[in-house]
Amino acid sequence: MANTGKETYTLSNDNGLEVTFMAHGGRILSIMAPDRKGEVVDVVVGHPNADEAIKGDTYFGALCGRYANRIVKGQFELEGKKYQLAVNNGPNHLHGGNSGFDRKVWEVAPVALAGCTSAYRLTATSADGEENYPGALQMTVVYSLNNQNEFKIEYQVTTSKTTVINMTSHAYFNLNGAGKGKVLDHTLQIKAEKFTPLSAEIGTVTGEIASVSGTAMDFRTAKTLGAAVNSSDAQVKIVDGVDHNFVIDGGGKGVVLAATLADPVSGRKLEVYTDQPGIQIYTGNHFDSTAAGKKGKTVEKYEGVAMETQIFPDSPNKANFPNATLKAGETYKHICIYKFLS
Repeated sequence: MANTGKETYTLSNDNGLEVTFMAHGGRILSIMAPDRKGEVVDVVVGHPNADEAIKGDTYFGALCGRYANRIVKGQFELEGKKYQLAVNNGPNHLHGGNSGFDRKVWEVAPVALAGCTSAYRLTATSADGEENYPGALQMTVVYSLNNQNEFKIEYQVTTSKTTVINMTSHAYFNLNGAGKGKVLDHTLQIKAEKFTPLSAEIGTVTGEIASVSGTAMDFRTAKTLGAAVNSSDAQVKIVDGVDHNFVIDGGGKGVVLAATLADPVSGRKLEVYTDQPGIQIYTGNHFDSTAAGKKGKTVEKYEGVAMETQIFPDSPNKANFPNATLKAGETYKHICIYKFLS
């Protein structure tokens, strides 16, 4: 029987950690995580069930691509040919366009992996010319969980001809629990000396790589998200919060610790590891209490924070940014690990 997309699957370990996702968009619906006292709550902000998830905000917890984040004016050039993508975020292309990977119904099958208590393989294809991207893609994403409380996402993609690729997972986290208010008291530490500034006119990155020193984007030492969001920094004012790509120290060369999020109320911590060069931090600036959330509440502004491991925004148009080109015969690989501590 073909997937309808509403099917849900749960990974679990011996410590009470559970990750539930659905076939539609590969969306992470919930992560039940214990605190220091053993109390288990759902730490993923989003819709309350699969039906609401399908008709609601398509990026909640979803796999995003073919190119996650933004491409300026939806335009890029490859091997002498110019491409025009959908413009679906102001003047720019976002998360793969009008029908990105967040809307795909992925085929899901359980797999046995050494050292893991649970694992599932998600597979899907993307046709040559889909959303006007070149190349037919074969895509595999593996979700796995182990007893070290590491929820691992592994991506592998091949293409029939030269294309651009940048996938990510778009879960929003609130370590005190979904429906329990904002995350502005959460502390965040990012292993990043530099970030990619935004331009209000462009609607995304300028191409500059700048030092975080002296800016609200300096998370080298842990500080609250509120300290950044409530600052008068011009970068914060552009997006009414944080929605920035950070250049991970030593990123792109192997799996490293990129960021640590901590909730002072519950004591939960979340470490993010990746082999990607960047991590997008987004504080849910657009939430306006209209989307159906959990616990019978709507999703309020700053209720969750997304930590999206990635290649930089608009890399296809920025020669000084990491390469986002994938050629036939090559394999795009990406590892992201969310490790839960209490």
